[in-house]
Amino acid sequence: MADVVERRDGGQLKNAESMNMTRNRLYVPTRHRYAVIETVLAANIASGRLPTGFVLLEGPIAEALRTTRPPVQRALQNLQRRGLIQRFNGRGYLVGLADSVDPIRRDIRTISLELSAGAEEALASRSSGERIYETVETDIASCVIFGQYRIVEAALAEYFNVSRTVVRDVLGRLEERGLVRRNQSSHWIAGPLTANTIREHFAVRKLLEPPALADAAPYIDPQSLETLLSELVGHEQKAESIESGDLIELERRFTDTCILATPNRRLAALVRDNILPVRASERVLRQLGLPDDPAPITEQRLVVEVLLRGAVDAAAAMLFRHLEASMHRKIAQVKIVAVLPTPRSIPAYLTPLDDLASS
Repeated sequence: MADVVERRDGGQLKNAESMNMTRNRLYVPTRHRYAVIETVLAANIASGRLPTGFVLLEGPIAEALRTTRPPVQRALQNLQRRGLIQRFNGRGYLVGLADSVDPIRRDIRTISLELSAGAEEALASRSSGERIYETVETDIASCVIFGQYRIVEAALAEYFNVSRTVVRDVLGRLEERGLVRRNQSSHWIAGPLTANTIREHFAVRKLLEPPALADAAPYIDPQSLETLLSELVGHEQKAESIESGDLIELERRFTDTCILATPNRRLAALVRDNILPVRASERVLRQLGLPDDPAPITEQRLVVEVLLRGAVDAAAAMLFRHLEASMHRKIAQVKIVAVLPTPRSIPAYLTPLDDLASS
C-alpha cells in the first residue's frame, strides 16, 4: 500500500512540518479539510456528476478523496443542513430532496470527481501522521482487548517508514482520545481493556451524553428524527439478519442526530473523543465473531420516540439507562474474549508487557 505511507526525508520536509505544528498537532487541521470536502461534493452535485438519488457513503468518499472519515462525516452533515442531500431508509445519504427516487448505488471511487486546483492541493497536503493514524488506532484497539502493550516509538516509525516526529504526533492524538498513555518511565502504554476501565468510560458517557441530548433537543431537525426512527424500526424488525456494518452506522447516526447536535461545540468534542476508544474496540469485538445484540436498537428507538413527543427530560433519562445497559453488555463481551488466545498477527511495534517482564 504505497499510497498509504510515504517516507519523507530532508530538511525541506522538516521546515514544512514545523510550519504546520501546533501543540500535539502535525497534521492539516480536520476543520479545514471538511470544508474542502463539502465544497467538492457540492460542486459535483451542482454539475450533475453526482445525480439526484446517488448514495453517498463515508468510507468510499474518504478513500476517493484520500482522507479520513471524520471530515467526510462533517461535510455530509453540512450538506444535509444545506438541503443538498438527505437521509433515507438505508446506509448513507441520498443526493437531492426528491420524495420518491430510486437510490443509485454506484461506487464513488469509480467516478472522476471534479476537483479545483485549490481543492486538489488541500486534499493532497495530508501529513504522514494522518495517513497512518487510523491503522495505528485499529491495531491498538485490537490488542488492548487481550492485555497491556507497550508501543515502541522507534519500531512504530520503522514499521510505517515515517519519522519519529510523525510517530509522536500520532501517539499524542491517541493519548488525547484515551487509547494510549505514558507510564512513569515515559513509555507509551495501551490497555488493558478491563471491566473497570469500561465502567470508568461509561461513567464519563453518562455524565456527558444525557445533558448533551437535552441541550441539543431544540436544534434537532424533526425530519431527521423521523428518518432515524424509521431506520431504527426497520432494523429492529429484521434484527436477526442485521449486519455489523449497518449496526455501527445506525449507532453513529443516533449519536450524530440526537447528541452531537448540541450547539455547545466543546461538549460535542468531549462526547466525540470519549466515544472513540469504545467504538474502536467494538469494531474489533464484532470482527472476532461475537454476535450482535439487537437490544441497543430498541433502546435507541425508545429515546427517539420520546424526543419526537417533546419529552426531553424523559429522553435524557432513557439515554442514561441505555448507556447503563450498554456498559453491562460490553463488560460481558470482554469477559468472553478474555478466554480467547492472543492473536498471532500483532504488529511488531506492539510488545506485550508480559513479554517484557519475562525477558
